[in-house]
Amino acid sequence: MTDGSLKTRGEASDTQAAQPSGPTGLSPSRAIESLSPREIVAELDKYVVGQKAAKRAVAIALRNRWRRQQIQGFMAEEIMPKNILMIGPTGVGKTEIARRLAKLARVPFLKVEASKFTEVGYVGRDCESMIRDLVELSIAMVKEEKRREVLATAEESAEERLLHLLVPDSSSYFSDEDTSLAPTREKFRQRLREGKLEHRQVEIEVDETRYPSFEMFTPQGGVEEVGINLKEMMPGLFGRRQRQSVTVAQAREILKQQEAEKLIDQRSVAQEARERVEQGGLIFLDEIDKVAVREGGRGPDVSREGVQRDLLPIVEGTTVTTKYGMVKTDHILFIAAGAFHLSKPADLIPELQGRLPIRVELDALGQDDFVRILTEPEASLTKQYEALLATEDLKLSFDREAVEELARLAVEVNSNNENIGARRLATLMERLLEEISFEAPEIRGRDIKVDGNYVRKALSDIVKDEDLSRYVL
Repeated sequence: MTDGSLKTRGEASDTQAAQPSGPTGLSPSRAIESLSPREIVAELDKYVVGQKAAKRAVAIALRNRWRRQQIQGFMAEEIMPKNILMIGPTGVGKTEIARRLAKLARVPFLKVEASKFTEVGYVGRDCESMIRDLVELSIAMVKEEKRREVLATAEESAEERLLHLLVPDSSSYFSDEDTSLAPTREKFRQRLREGKLEHRQVEIEVDETRYPSFEMFTPQGGVEEVGINLKEMMPGLFGRRQRQSVTVAQAREILKQQEAEKLIDQRSVAQEARERVEQGGLIFLDEIDKVAVREGGRGPDVSREGVQRDLLPIVEGTTVTTKYGMVKTDHILFIAAGAFHLSKPADLIPELQGRLPIRVELDALGQDDFVRILTEPEASLTKQYEALLATEDLKLSFDREAVEELARLAVEVNSNNENIGARRLATLMERLLEEISFEAPEIRGRDIKVDGNYVRKALSDIVKDEDLSRYVL
């Protein structure tokens, strides 16, 4: 957009809007831990700008996990993970690195905030709950893989059950001497496979999904929801099913899930899930600085130190009781992160510091970094807004001057107000495109080019008014 004007799609356009990138990542056959450190860094570079030291540290730690798994005998048990402490101001990429690892990794991954936990004896979540949550994620991961393995068999069984609903067995109504519905069933099977019966209504039995659960105080002092399988304990009371009328398309999916569950060995799922957590689990412990105790602290600081002491055995290596069995935490990799604005890493208790031996400092972001963040990542903010407005048949594009002006204003606002790093770009972009987003349905079919003049016109007044920008930006 130049001076607020619009171009129609038929007019010449100087800059074509960048095409939104499709989802990318590793091929299903390659786990992130099988990649070299250089390849892991290259994957992270697609989404996170800069912070080379942090990327290298994470890549080496993940590769060491793979190396340890290649070692046989007692030596593999003796090699402990080298946990990482990432230090840097807010908005520089600590959480983004963890988020991208979660998408890339083929291992159980959990992101938690240290400030959510309370010391044993206080009401709230105990630190061991993170391991239980990690096991639940691993269970879901393994179940999904097992479900894909038995999908073909489950589909065949679901089709037979669906045919029985559409054309009941002949023995239910006639004697074998009278007639046979086999030809009819085959005709229905053909129509079913051709998708000609998708909207027909059938009645199926579905399990009641809600069962009673209990909350109890664990020996460690926390409150935990205990998932007792009352259906197996009292099948007459909790094992009832209810009949539900659904379309054939819906019934196929429900029956497919039911048949897949029958084919999956739940005990082997639990065992494999525990092994994955023990050998490859990864926990990102964010806001670790919020539980650091400043020198001479009192009151709430005592509780924060208690959280650290509760975290210590888990990071160091202990055994946690879960409803799927005992889980050892010795080889789980912990990546902690914090801004440390009001505290410093030395404020952590010495024992916990010793369990985070690798320290990486992330650099503060400048104008050049903001320009790269707006343009280089595969899912950069500019590309996200281009994709969003393309759904309204608008072709949005940003020229180089507009991007540089956005980056300059982000640095200026961060310097005059609270420095929230790259998160400031999202605030500015939303404010910049507010009018276009609002009017988009009424201006379909146009090409919109955002240039430096438009950025200055839309944002300069707010940026210069510090009192207003404090609330708006």
